[in-house]
Amino acid sequence: MVTQKLTPNQNGINTACEILKNGGTVAIPTETVYGLAANAFDKTAIEKIFIAKGRPQDNPLIVHIANMQTLGEIAKDIPKTAYLCAEKFWPGPLTIVLKRTDKIPSCVSAGLDTVAVRMPSCQIARQVIEKSGLPLAAPSANLSGSPSPTTANHVICDLDGKIDAVLMGENCDVGVESTVITLATNPPVLLRPGGITLEQLREVLPDITVNKAVLAELEKGETAASPGMKYKHYAPKTKTFLVEGENFAQFVNQKQNAVAICFKEESNNITIEKIIYGSSKTPKTLAQNLFKALRDVDDLGAQEVYIHAPEKSGIGLAVYNRLIRAAAFKVIKL
Repeated sequence: MVTQKLTPNQNGINTACEILKNGGTVAIPTETVYGLAANAFDKTAIEKIFIAKGRPQDNPLIVHIANMQTLGEIAKDIPKTAYLCAEKFWPGPLTIVLKRTDKIPSCVSAGLDTVAVRMPSCQIARQVIEKSGLPLAAPSANLSGSPSPTTANHVICDLDGKIDAVLMGENCDVGVESTVITLATNPPVLLRPGGITLEQLREVLPDITVNKAVLAELEKGETAASPGMKYKHYAPKTKTFLVEGENFAQFVNQKQNAVAICFKEESNNITIEKIIYGSSKTPKTLAQNLFKALRDVDDLGAQEVYIHAPEKSGIGLAVYNRLIRAAAFKVIKL
């Protein structure tokens, strides 16, 4: 298969829509990460996503829509809280899990009776959804388990020759995948933190709880209710450790054949090879640069990478959630 590199102008978007309407796969930019899109109603097209990514069948997909009318086609028994969340956070990086209709193939939802749905704010993604006339199932456009793609080149690195096309858009602004909540339970539950923070969600859903798998492993035999809940995810090939605590520079400077992924504020004190992934004072920058840092570390050829963990609040919670999985829960507390 030859993967087309499409310019995100009207011709490129029209070509992407034709591919999708004919059962193909197209990687598209969103405000979170690049997504690998296919027609959410087409079981055969959905199977192409799983094959291209090497994705386990028990990991549900997110369906992307461009208007509220489509929501009623893919979800049922929609509670009032879903409309309140949509009014405040859509379009944007919030995914809502609801009861699914029979129009959505069970493979989209990993056999669950729910469907995860969001309305992206990225204009290119919205144009593709609107012009194709399709809800699009779209997990991150990377090889399963590896760091998510925040640039078109990341997609090509992982999936060139395995998918039909890539819309070569801009780098993703948020940098981590969407927040996922379920409203199919009472009370609502945060399943995966992201660009919409827990603090923001509590303004609309004061009774929301946090699934323990946000900061810990799924229980043995427990089903993943959302993407991003699996044991090891977002991981570089380099052996990865997450480090909590204040004396990070002093700790990593003693390491041999290792790389540090660090905050800007401490970088001058680190003497081993390092990658700066943002400012601890501006956690949004950590989210924006996280996956690029995790990809870049493999190019350095070190045996180990030590990553300074952010605070578990605001978007820092989303960054921590990705890092603990990238490190396969290997956490060092200083």
